[in-house]
This record gives sequence, structure tokens and C-alpha cells, in this order.
Amino acid sequence: MIKGLAIDMDGTVYKGMNVIPGADEFIKGLNERNIPYMFVTNNSSKGKRMYFEKLSKMGFDVDMRNVLTSGTAALRFLKDNRQGKTVYVVGTQSYMEDVKEYEIPLDDVNPDIVLLSFDRELTYEKINKAYVFIKKGAEYIATHPDDLCPTEDDYDVDIGAFIAMYRYLLNKEPLVIGKPNRLLLEMAAAEMGIEPEEVAMVGDRLYTDIRMAYDNGLQSILVLTGETKLEDLEHSDVKPTYVLDSVADIIETIFPDG
Repeated sequence: MIKGLAIDMDGTVYKGMNVIPGADEFIKGLNERNIPYMFVTNNSSKGKRMYFEKLSKMGFDVDMRNVLTSGTAALRFLKDNRQGKTVYVVGTQSYMEDVKEYEIPLDDVNPDIVLLSFDRELTYEKINKAYVFIKKGAEYIATHPDDLCPTEDDYDVDIGAFIAMYRYLLNKEPLVIGKPNRLLLEMAAAEMGIEPEEVAMVGDRLYTDIRMAYDNGLQSILVLTGETKLEDLEHSDVKPTYVLDSVADIIETIFPDG
């Protein structure tokens, strides 16, 4: 039984600054039915508060507790599993506010760990420092593996391109914290007060959103408002439980009796 939803943001409830039609009513319906949900995004280019503020300005009736980013999950992972380790973060100023909140010890000279996030303020210096530190033996962690990030009209290059670059240069793969890693789903389930097996993942991407659910034997809802098109399903080994036009169809399909 599906008791709660982990909901992607980019391409699922909005694209850029445009709300996907019916998405605000979908969230309103979940609130009215007391169905727990978490916005779970791989996009780590902003801090958690900025995502909450963006959703609120768009008309979504949400609480900051409803938001979990891959960036936040990465910081929780470091706090819980890498106590005392110093970190070099490739990230935006907005994300660095979250880093400060978690009191992560920073080091831009000889860090124990390199944390690669989606940095829209990226510079050559940041790229090269990360390369040097990883080459010297620093642990290599990435917030998420997405290749592209949806915008209002198109897609922007995401962190996946830089993971590919370091793979080519160093023959190394990062520990990925965000989707499709189960860790993000477990954190979301804990916040909702339910078991991971009771959560359905809602998203627009086969290789992150749906794969996370598929690889862990969980239910998933693919919406066709973002990156994935129907024809993509024919060539994919990852199959969603449900395929819907948009999130506007979810309550009628999954929770018809409230």
C-alpha cells in the first residue's frame, strides 16, 4: 500500500519558474487528505530554504519540513558518517549556507573529501582544485548524477557532465548520495514517519527517480511533463508502476477514496 509520496520538483511540479498545470491542486489535495509527502530533488544548486521559498512563491501550500534535497542529504551523510573529516565543497553560495548550518569543517588546501554539487557559479579554479584533491586521494562524493536540469524552455548542463569529466581524467566514480541512491528515499520516509516500502516515488526521469524505486522493489509514478517521453520507455529496462500525463492525475489514480 502507498502511504506517502516522495515527489521530484524539476520537471515534475514545475519547470524553471513555471508551475506545471494542476500541480498546486495536487499538493492541495494531498494536504486535505493528510497524505504525507516530501519534495525530494536532486538539484543541489540551491539551499533548502530557497527551494521552500520558491515553492511558496509559486503558490504551493508547503512547509520547509516537506523539502529534502540531495545537497541536504549529502550534508547529513557527512555529519553522520564522516565526523571530523574536512571537506572541499564545489557549490553555490546558496548551498554553502546549508553547509555552514551543518557545521561541516571546510578545507581548500588539503581536504579529506571533495563534495561535488550542482554549482551554477562554477569556475575553472573550483574544477581544477577538485581534480587535484581527488587525484591526491581525497574521497570523492557527489550530491547526484543528473546530466541535465530542466528550465522553462530547455535544459541546462547538470553535474553528470563533470562526473564524466573526472571519470575520464581520473578513472574514478563518486559516491552518489542523491537519486537513485536508496539513502535519499530512506531519509524522506523517516521524515514522513513511514517505512520506505510504503513510499512511492513520483518523478519525470527514468534513470534517477524511477530507477531508485525500481532497484529497491518500490512503487513509482512516472509523469510525462519533464525529461522522459513515452518512446523512452520502449528502450528502458527500468519500468515504472504507473505512467501518468502529470501529477494532476495522481490523486484520482492512486488515492481515489481519499
